[in-house]
Amino acid sequence: MPTPTARVRRTERSSIRVMFDLAERHDGDLVRLEVGEPDFDTPAHVVDAAASAARDGETHYTSNAGLPACRRAISDTLAEGFDVVHDPDEIVVTTGGMEALHLATMATVSPSEELLVPGPTWPNYETQASLADGTFREVPMPAESGFDLEADRVLEAMSDDTAAVVLTTPSNPTGRVFDPDECRAVVEAAADHDAYVIADEVYLGLTYDREPEGIAAYTDHPDHVLTVGSCSKAYAMTGWRLGWLAGDSHLIDEVVKIRESTTACASSVAQHAAIAALTGPQEPFEEMRGAFRRRRDLVVDRIGEIDGLSCPRPEGAFYAFLDPGIDDDSLSIAKHLLQEHGVVLAPGSGFGETAPGRLRLSFANSVDRLEDGLDRLEDGLRTY
Repeated sequence: MPTPTARVRRTERSSIRVMFDLAERHDGDLVRLEVGEPDFDTPAHVVDAAASAARDGETHYTSNAGLPACRRAISDTLAEGFDVVHDPDEIVVTTGGMEALHLATMATVSPSEELLVPGPTWPNYETQASLADGTFREVPMPAESGFDLEADRVLEAMSDDTAAVVLTTPSNPTGRVFDPDECRAVVEAAADHDAYVIADEVYLGLTYDREPEGIAAYTDHPDHVLTVGSCSKAYAMTGWRLGWLAGDSHLIDEVVKIRESTTACASSVAQHAAIAALTGPQEPFEEMRGAFRRRRDLVVDRIGEIDGLSCPRPEGAFYAFLDPGIDDDSLSIAKHLLQEHGVVLAPGSGFGETAPGRLRLSFANSVDRLEDGLDRLEDGLRTY
């Protein structure tokens, strides 16, 4: 039997998926707080636009970079919502933010070069670095400051082998929104090393305590920033698989060539849905964001009432990164909570080596289910 390549064999599934699979096989009533997916349906006007496009025959290939109208809608959204300025020809429409990150990594990281990521971090970055035959390096951020970005730590880790740094703000898994000055310092250092910053901003539209602004907006080196965005989170469109990558035209032109051999183009129908989401009525999305903010407040207040439990205050996204105060492997704790108390969380070990004892809670769920889940969590930690 032929052997799969080393780059495939060295890739491992994260413990987040381990918990997801365990929950899928469980027969009892579970409160599912492990997955980061809005519990809202895609708003009706977006669905209607997609249905109309399909009925009108808009079901064919588009250009590799995407429909001009979709690229224009993304360009306007970036400029008006996040102060990030890119012409439509500096944007490629992708099959979700996931593909945008993959394309950005493939275009910037050469074999044996480093992809640096502040930790704790979303695990897919490591997989993407591996698939590019690059080296992944997690740079731990201090728990004492709630895992906020400290640029000096990233700068100390940079070398001539550094090809790119990923900055995820708001953060998955912590919900922190990184300080602009710290981000600016990382971009300036990346420019000095002739490297890129990949700004993963798929949660930027879910920023609660300040006006959202993209990393490319507050640096003197925007040509060294690649912005990744998506309709999935802020627009409740995870299944539509519609994202984007924005950057200097010389790199975007190269990325478009790769797409000929990957997905060719994003779904034509999903692109029409994105146009409606980005250019149409925004009230449904503002209502969603308001609901997430209220849930954030509920979760933070309730966590503060549970003895021994704490978390950094989430400033965006829909995650709380919990410290249960238990000296044990987080996967073991998560399995106990699922099997004995019916609440499912993602283990901190799924987010790198920085905080293996933590648990990630997603508050993309109804208030009733969150309250039930937090009660179960309190009981589970008390009996662990």
